[in-house]
Amino acid sequence: MKLQKNSQMTENDYRAAVVRGAQDIFKGHLVEFGEGNVSMRVADQDELFITPTQNDYQSLTSKDIVHIKFDGTLLSKERKPSSEYRLHVAIYQQRPKATCVIHTHSIYASMLSLVKQSIPILFEEALIFLGGEIQVADYVEAGTEQLGIQAEHYMGETNGIIMENHGVVVCGRTMQYTVKNAMLIEKMAKIYWGAKHLGNVHSVDKKYWDKFLKIHKGFFSTY
Repeated sequence: MKLQKNSQMTENDYRAAVVRGAQDIFKGHLVEFGEGNVSMRVADQDELFITPTQNDYQSLTSKDIVHIKFDGTLLSKERKPSSEYRLHVAIYQQRPKATCVIHTHSIYASMLSLVKQSIPILFEEALIFLGGEIQVADYVEAGTEQLGIQAEHYMGETNGIIMENHGVVVCGRTMQYTVKNAMLIEKMAKIYWGAKHLGNVHSVDKKYWDKFLKIHKGFFSTY
């Protein structure tokens, strides 16, 4: 069954894509049982498919994925949606090119969230895929509408943000690249943490940024 005439994706396609994204971040050790969430918006609709509350990544199936409207109205009856669905909706509403959103509790990025340490441009790929430095948004209570507003504000024109005392949220044009963004932030957080223990960290000079930001805007920007 197709959800609407302009999309080539069926309900099963959306559900399967969310499951794949969820399995990828679990295998990548970015989340544990009951942590984080993954969603995909329905094309041309104020709707999304999202992982359920108290998500068990090891046993997750397409039937567990929850279909809801942006206002939280349930369109499927099997499970309750993640309590963080408002975080996803806030990003979708401001970013027409964002197709997927992923929230993780990855260890090294979460450590940086506790000391409010942003991640500078360590590698060119940070500019290409993420679009800039990764900032830390001020603390807001989880599960609230304000959390999404705050995260989206701090994200600026990038594809990711660290949330103080919480974790990471990223978005992307496809599920594959949204997973990539989540993985990339954790990799950079780990490298940055280690490098700071070795000495002064040298980030990529701004005079080299423009070339890579053009690639980002052409292929990966969701803003």
